[in-house]
Amino acid sequence: MTSQHRVSEDQTGDATRLASDQTGPTATLRVLATSDLHCQIMPWDYLADEPSITRGLARLATLIGRARAEVPNCLLLDNGDFLHGSPLGDLVVAGTIPGPHPMIAAMNALGYDAATLGNHEFTNGLAFLNRALQDAAFPVVSANIFTEPDQRHYVAPFTVLTRQIEVNGKTHDLRIGIVGAAPPQLVKWDHQHIAGLITTIDIVTAVQRTLPLIRAAGADIVIALSHSGIGDVTPYPDMENASTAIAALPGIDAVIAGHTHETFASPDEPTAGQRGTPVVMPGFFGSHLGVIDLSLTRDDNDRWQIVGHTSALWPIAQRDTNAKMTALVASCPAIEAIAAPAHAATIAWARQRIGHNTAPLHSYFALIRACPSVKTVTRAQSAHAMRALADTDYTSLPLLSAAAPFRAGGRGGPENYSYVGVGDLVMRHVSDLYMHPNTLTVVQITGAELADWLEQSASLFRQIIPGGADQALVDPMFPSFNFDCVDGVTYRIDLSQPARHDPQGMAQNPQARRITDLRYQGAPVSPCKQFVLATNSYRTGGSGNFAGAQPDRVIHTSGRLNSDVLLDFILDQGGIPAPDHPNWSFVPMPGTSVVFDSAPEAARFIGDLPHGTLEPIGLMPDGFMRFRLHL
Repeated sequence: MTSQHRVSEDQTGDATRLASDQTGPTATLRVLATSDLHCQIMPWDYLADEPSITRGLARLATLIGRARAEVPNCLLLDNGDFLHGSPLGDLVVAGTIPGPHPMIAAMNALGYDAATLGNHEFTNGLAFLNRALQDAAFPVVSANIFTEPDQRHYVAPFTVLTRQIEVNGKTHDLRIGIVGAAPPQLVKWDHQHIAGLITTIDIVTAVQRTLPLIRAAGADIVIALSHSGIGDVTPYPDMENASTAIAALPGIDAVIAGHTHETFASPDEPTAGQRGTPVVMPGFFGSHLGVIDLSLTRDDNDRWQIVGHTSALWPIAQRDTNAKMTALVASCPAIEAIAAPAHAATIAWARQRIGHNTAPLHSYFALIRACPSVKTVTRAQSAHAMRALADTDYTSLPLLSAAAPFRAGGRGGPENYSYVGVGDLVMRHVSDLYMHPNTLTVVQITGAELADWLEQSASLFRQIIPGGADQALVDPMFPSFNFDCVDGVTYRIDLSQPARHDPQGMAQNPQARRITDLRYQGAPVSPCKQFVLATNSYRTGGSGNFAGAQPDRVIHTSGRLNSDVLLDFILDQGGIPAPDHPNWSFVPMPGTSVVFDSAPEAARFIGDLPHGTLEPIGLMPDGFMRFRLHL
């Protein structure tokens, strides 16, 4: 087994100088990386039914071609979540689009060298995933995902690729080990599909165990495909975001990060950033190409050394001086041609009429008021649950319904909001309002658990000092998909109190009480009162750690997708019923204001809120519009 020199921590001050001053001949291995493509092949936004310059593997393909033209020795790797996440992908799952999976076909055409599995690869079950991977012309690896009950790796834990690299006029084999891993929590997130079939172990543990095997197989360098975010450098059991800890492992030479839909490129100096190991996280939907250049040489013992590196992100679009997105590259016709039949079928599906809408519906203010777009989902869930529980022992219990705004800005940018205009309702609007393939479930909970459920949701907000001006309202680390709003009760949120939970759902201020005036039909909710609550399989699988959402509390599993439940409701009603009165609000704080960001289009709907409570401040460089809310 060959070995490869790495700059130790006590040599950090000289690492870049080694790359520039060393006199021996060098060669460059360029690592190209994609992550979280989510079946976005075409430069098209199916939810808005319009072209998009910010997404699509077809547009990213142009950058891949440019990168390959600059450096002869290239690897193209994908970091997971490539199969699920667009209406096109949903139609493939439904069997509407025949043949090989269009995303796999496009990746094959681009010559991907390897990929790893993300958590969303399991969103549609193993049968679908197995069929899709059969057509992959590249190895797919994961070191921490196993089959039950035999405890075999679901796919190979690693692969070793060989490239012929020329140094000083001589050609040498460079053997590159590729190891992959995904968040172990995926068994909870998609338990309805993989319970009893798939198990996982800790990411760092799995990679540590696999590294000796990769070296024994002859790898000169090792690249980790970590479908995991940037997190703590010190590992702890079952950490979801382990890419930093992976980069710190001896024997790891480069890391591709992902999962959290962020962008990151470690500094060029091998001594900065992630303990000297280059790391890139290339956004989502094909927004960026990750590029790591490794400078290689042969030592006196004829072994490979890495003597320097650079890391960069190449975007497909950027914001201009007016914060508007402008395209930097054209879309690749060859990749568009591969996806064209599926694209046409998806557009035809997206435009099918299902009803009529009488008032605009949007999620621009979903984090500051009871949102009609979210309430449409909760009402649909309630209607389904009421029918499902008819003639059961639960009909006497009050029925509530919980849902969260999936599209409320955040890492998705100012375009990441739901909007349904007046006029025809079409199929794409259902996906816009409910974009994830969860199934409807119903749990029985107590009043105390309901209050704690709402406390966890209200932890999205920062603590606000009474009398302060323009304080930041939303904790950016708290995902909006964990901001559950519960229909069927009324309540208020006291922002002067600290958050009870952190963004991961762990209690940090157990005695905190933000939820006040919690009432059912006008009467205060007692801790021991019993309710049934319609929710979804993601929540009842334990995701978010919500009180009362454990699998053993489920009293009904419908087997129907929440999006299909929403579709049934719209068809039954002939459209979306007019929203009723808001059921939650903030406790008034006179003389206090907060700021939050939304889409620029939100300014058109300021009249939806009480007069004088909301005002625009201005457009931000990231494209969001900043608003001031008077509490």
